[in-house]
Formats: sequence, C-alpha cells, structure tokens
Amino acid sequence: MSARRNKRTAGRSAGHGGAAGASRPLPSGDTLYTPGAGRLRREIERHSAVPLVWLHNAPNLLLPAVVGAVLIAGLVLAGVLGAVLLALLAAFFGWLAFLAWPRLRGGERAMRVVAVGVLLGLGLLQSGLS
Repeated sequence: MSARRNKRTAGRSAGHGGAAGASRPLPSGDTLYTPGAGRLRREIERHSAVPLVWLHNAPNLLLPAVVGAVLIAGLVLAGVLGAVLLALLAAFFGWLAFLAWPRLRGGERAMRVVAVGVLLGLGLLQSGLS
C-alpha cells in the first residue's frame, strides 16, 4: 500500500495529475544553456531561464490565447497602441527565435525572421508612419 501511495505522490510532485500549480517536468537534457556560447548568449539565456520555466509550466492554452489576443488587438487598434502591441509581439517572437537559433536549420531560421519582420511591418502600418 505504501508503494502505491509513493507512486501517487511522486506523480503529483512531477506535475502529473497533482494539485494546481504543480510544475511539469522539464525536457530531458543536461542544461538549459547552449554549450560553448559566448558571453552575450550566456547572459541572455541566464536571464531567460526563469521566464522560460514559467512559460513551460503555464497552462497549455494560455500562451496561444495571449498571443492571439495581442495579435488581434494590435491589428484592430489603430495608431500607436496597435503598433506597440505588434512590436511587443515581434520582440517576444524575436526573443524565442534568439534562444532557439543554435538548434534551427536554415528554413526554420528564415521563417522566424520573416515572422518577426511581418509583425514589425504590420506595426509600422498601424502606427501610420509609413
């Protein structure tokens, strides 16, 4: 009976059906950091570790819902407010692209650059400066 209880408590601590707020296990691997990275990348990765773990542990639909809401609001709201929302979204995608860059191939890198560029272009259109 105690072995059965230990399995249930171990599942809760790993975030499998446990109480609200329990964290999911991180992906396998030795480190969150890029081996042999330069000083700038190491610093950005170090400062990004906590937000990335928070995003990893957030409910599955939270990030797509927030990104979708910010995108729609940025497209609907004319003027500076819409431009700022789209620029913030571009910065978020740029941050994620920067962190993933060492593991991406050419086409994957190009798509991320295009996505950030399109968001910045839409932000420029929304601002009325174009």
